Amino acid sequence: MKLFCLVLLSLVTLCQGQPKKYSIHTVAFYNFENLFDTINNPLTNDDEWTPKGFQHWDTKKYNKKLHNLSQVLAEIGTNENTNAPTLIGCSEIENRSVLEDLVKQPLIISKDYGIIHYDSPDKRGIDVALLYQKKYFKPTSFTNIPLIIHNKESKQSPKSVIKENTEDEPEINFDNHRIFTRDQLLVTGFLENQEIHIIVNHWPSRSGGEKKSSPLREAAGALNRKIIDSLQRINPEAKVITLGDLNDGPFNNSVKKMLNAKAKKTEVPPLGIFNPFEEMANQGFGTIAYRDSWDIFDQILMTQSLIQNNFSQFQFWKAGIYNKPFLITTSGPYKGYPKRHSNTEIGYSDHFPVYIYLIKETK
Repeated sequence: MKLFCLVLLSLVTLCQGQPKKYSIHTVAFYNFENLFDTINNPLTNDDEWTPKGFQHWDTKKYNKKLHNLSQVLAEIGTNENTNAPTLIGCSEIENRSVLEDLVKQPLIISKDYGIIHYDSPDKRGIDVALLYQKKYFKPTSFTNIPLIIHNKESKQSPKSVIKENTEDEPEINFDNHRIFTRDQLLVTGFLENQEIHIIVNHWPSRSGGEKKSSPLREAAGALNRKIIDSLQRINPEAKVITLGDLNDGPFNNSVKKMLNAKAKKTEVPPLGIFNPFEEMANQGFGTIAYRDSWDIFDQILMTQSLIQNNFSQFQFWKAGIYNKPFLITTSGPYKGYPKRHSNTEIGYSDHFPVYIYLIKETK
């Protein structure tokens, strides 16, 4: 176990003026934006990300993308924690193989990340997954939970203010009108010696317009709440973290209504959900931009059991958006935006990653 003596001003009050030792872990989420290999999969719509495709996606570009992502993962949260994130939820990955290549990158190979991944029914073949440092986290169970929604409308037209900058349009089965999108990944395990539940999400996009597509994300929020409820019925004190690219901000119905997430700890009831990213949104911060409008689509929320200030167990300390200068476009029409892939360079992602710290007092 790696111990850190946290004597920062924000913890002095917490520690009643006495410096104490804490075990600290970073939990992060990052949308990798089109982490595709170079091999054409005839079962998915990945032709763009092949050597002969629109992106001319070859081994050199792929390896540069892996290096860039590993650079970010190695540094998330290191302002307060010298270790890279213990748990990393990730989205927009093509398959398990790309994650196996990623965790072998020189900048993070020493962290010995394990991988939990399932293929999803998304038409582009993009999935969610969880990376975890084997030294600190021991999975005991994991499953992918499908988001089953039906829509008889095959076309959606209104334009949204913020939308994904990818061809992320849900696929519809016209026989039964089921919309195929990403599953929600539930992982249970022990962080050191304490049970933690992690739900990794990538909710349906705003393709076709924010208002028109909102019911899809509300359905995702309802499923998320159902998963959390099932865990809390078994153990009301279950420590649950749900994270991901929600394609909605903290104020949208999927988060505020379906999850009933609260911005202030004092407003979170027993069994309720706290969203530290709502206050950041109030302050004008963002993880994704579109037409000079920012929003926080990437969020990490948690159950009330993680904000009780009982530091004999792991508790939430604080949250952040990792938006260091090297991740930001410095010129051109997208100046100030996240530095994504372009025709002239291999960037990082069109999303900034987010993270939280969990801390526990040690003797």
